[in-house]
Amino acid sequence: QVQLVESGGGSVQSGGSLRLSCTVSRFTYVNYCMGWFRQAPGKEREGVARIFNDGRTIYADSVKGRFTISQDNAKNTLYLQMNSLKPEDTAMYYCAAQSYSLACYRAPYDYNYRSQGTQVTVSS
Repeated sequence: QVQLVESGGGSVQSGGSLRLSCTVSRFTYVNYCMGWFRQAPGKEREGVARIFNDGRTIYADSVKGRFTISQDNAKNTLYLQMNSLKPEDTAMYYCAAQSYSLACYRAPYDYNYRSQGTQVTVSS
């Protein structure tokens, strides 16, 4: 069974940085997509970033230039480096994974495999 386990959430002041990690196990697809999404209380889920097995990345406009998604295949780990954090980035963050299909062109919250989530809080 595919398992995604996150780490790295926490509290930070506005302008600060955090790096989220997502260790993926028993995910053996050669062609795939992975991503991050978030949900704040009272708000809809928002796809944040996606990465494909060939290294292509896609970002939400709200995080472009501030967040970077990357992967370390040797460590089976997905990362989200978050810089210049703003209070509006406060949310529960989730990682997700999907074997390559048309679903990869939808938001990561629609992917087959998702993590439990980690809280990110940015104070002003």
